[in-house]
Amino acid sequence: MQEAIQIPVRGAPVDWVSGFWDLPETAKSDFVFLLAHGAGLDMSSDFMAHIAEGLAAAGYPVMRFNYAYSERMDRGGNRRPPDRRPMLEAVHRCALEFLRRRFPDARVVLSGKSMGGRMSSYLTADGIDAAALCFYGYPLHPPGKPEKLRSEHFPTIAQPALFLQGTRDNLCDLELLKPALETYGGQSTLEIIEGADHGFRVLKKLNLSDEEVLDDLVQRTVKWVESL
Repeated sequence: MQEAIQIPVRGAPVDWVSGFWDLPETAKSDFVFLLAHGAGLDMSSDFMAHIAEGLAAAGYPVMRFNYAYSERMDRGGNRRPPDRRPMLEAVHRCALEFLRRRFPDARVVLSGKSMGGRMSSYLTADGIDAAALCFYGYPLHPPGKPEKLRSEHFPTIAQPALFLQGTRDNLCDLELLKPALETYGGQSTLEIIEGADHGFRVLKKLNLSDEEVLDDLVQRTVKWVESL
């Protein structure tokens, strides 16, 4: 079941952002996912919809939402760059507050595609209440700039985390991620997707459709959260 929602936000040029609840017929546990989108696509992208619907079908409620800049693009149609980190975090916090009003006692998994996962990690490092983290393509460094690592906050995160990473991801050199994960404060699990780029598109020779790859991501996520 899917519900469209409007999430009130503070500290942004809009009063609310759009969101969706993807809800299971029967909840499997008390885990709930807050799923944040990446820089290039909003919460309605095929990737976001497939992951959210797949997790809901497996028994986990999912709430996805737009950041303020993507909400403004949806309303006005003009292309915009992502907001600065403080505004991204402010909207993300408001989304979590909205989720908790419906599921006050849930164990929240902060999850996200690329930038959305990165914001989840910063918020958790800052002490926001979350049970676990799930990253779909953590952007460890900018493209072509492996020296600018975005892992300085890893040691301060105590929550368990799942990193789903492609072998062709130009924003995450796996040989740099592995030592970075050794500094991670909690338990980290790395799932490597062979032949996948940052958008989880795989090499043609693997004969896998986009849907099959996304189904695999969902299955790996479900197996991990069941182990927590």
